[in-house]
Amino acid sequence: MSSTSPKTRRPTIYDVAKHAGVSPSLVSLVLQSPEKVSNKRREAVQTAMSELGYRPSRAATTLASNRTKSIGLLIDDYRNLWFVDLLRGMESVLSDLGYHVMLADSQPGENRIKEAADGLLAMHVDALVIAAEPSESMLARTWVPTVVAGWRKGVPAGADLITNDDDGGGGMAASHLLGLGHTRIGHLSGSDGASAHRRAGFRQQIQAAGVELLVAESKGTSEEDGYIAASWLLEHHPDTTAIFAANDTMAVGAFAALKARGLDVPSDISVIGYDNSPLAKSRYLDITSIDNRSDLVGVEVAHRLLVRIQDPAIKPQQTLIDPVLVVRSTTARLPRATR
Repeated sequence: MSSTSPKTRRPTIYDVAKHAGVSPSLVSLVLQSPEKVSNKRREAVQTAMSELGYRPSRAATTLASNRTKSIGLLIDDYRNLWFVDLLRGMESVLSDLGYHVMLADSQPGENRIKEAADGLLAMHVDALVIAAEPSESMLARTWVPTVVAGWRKGVPAGADLITNDDDGGGGMAASHLLGLGHTRIGHLSGSDGASAHRRAGFRQQIQAAGVELLVAESKGTSEEDGYIAASWLLEHHPDTTAIFAANDTMAVGAFAALKARGLDVPSDISVIGYDNSPLAKSRYLDITSIDNRSDLVGVEVAHRLLVRIQDPAIKPQQTLIDPVLVVRSTTARLPRATR
């Protein structure tokens, strides 16, 4: 039986200082500005922290620096895989600098989104990322440095916008399907800002080729929305030979609608999605998709946040990230006999 007594209190910086053979002020300096401490002494303090199981107090750090080292991220649908890459890109920059991201999910709606944003601001976040449709009150003014990620119907005054070039991505999807010989092309779209830009780019390219665009628009962009929209499209336009879905999740819903009608992808109907999400990359689904580089959006969001935190009055700017077409097995050339 071990004779080691259980710890009865949390270790302090004084314990760390004693263990490392340095002053408490030096331990504090390592926590606040490690680059100002020599490698040897910094390593001694960090080793002592590890051996003692010391964890810095975020509350104490906040009081000392007037910052929480936290970033609020407001989203409107945790099921949307676009947010996964966005968050990963942000954390790849922020984590090494000691920041952590506080996530708030809210379904669309003026009050719900406002409540979610207010909850983040009540936690005294240093900056806010809006990846949802902002409420009217949010459009008028933001209380902390703010960056909007992805196209929205409105951008708060003074906020940066960093987003995918979804107009270009929609045009890229259209060019791919037209190049495969398709002329009866349907589009499954949502009602959010990103969907509107993808639809606009797709429509422009399709109409420039003299082809009619068949649109099935739904309120959301979930798998169920994709299934319902695709079912409507196939019922009203059974001669459709290709479908462009507003995101990969809607594309999966379209697969279910096609399967229910005994149609095969891509021999009967080609399907292209958007986001190049883990769904598209799945070896089983293997979906042709537009990679909107959402991880790079996250990286750019993080860099811009850091600039805004240092200078909240800096002039806001708009940044577009170029998309990339990733061709997989769900799109194919239209047989000549059916052209």
